Amino acid sequence: MKVCIPTMGNGGMEEAICQHFGQAPTFTLVDLDTKEVQILTNVSEHVGGSGLPTDQLKDQGVKVMIVGGLGPKAIQNFAEQCVEVFIGATGTVKDAIEDWKEGLLTKASSDNACKDHRH
Repeated sequence: MKVCIPTMGNGGMEEAICQHFGQAPTFTLVDLDTKEVQILTNVSEHVGGSGLPTDQLKDQGVKVMIVGGLGPKAIQNFAEQCVEVFIGATGTVKDAIEDWKEGLLTKASSDNACKDHRH
C-alpha cells in the first residue's frame, strides 16, 4: 500500500512534514510493502504551477494521505479518488507513518478541515 505525506524537502523518511498540504514543497510517497520511497516536487497552482495538488497525486497509486491538516476541498477531492486522509501528523515522515499505524491520527472530515482553507 502506498501512503503520501506532504513534506518540506527531499530527506525521505527523515524529512519534516509540511503542515500546509497545498503549499508543501514536496510529497513523499512510501510503499509500505516494498519500502520504496519516492519524492515528488509539488508543481500545483498553490506553489506557482498549475492544477491542484490532489490532481498531481491522482495517478501515483496513493491509498492513504497522512497530513498535519488540509482544507475541505482537498478532503473532498481525495474522497472522490478513494484516498483515505488522516490529519494530526507531526514530526518526520517516519513519525507520521508510525503514528498512523498506531491509530493516533484522526480521519479527515469536513468537520475537522482547516478553517482557513474554505475556498
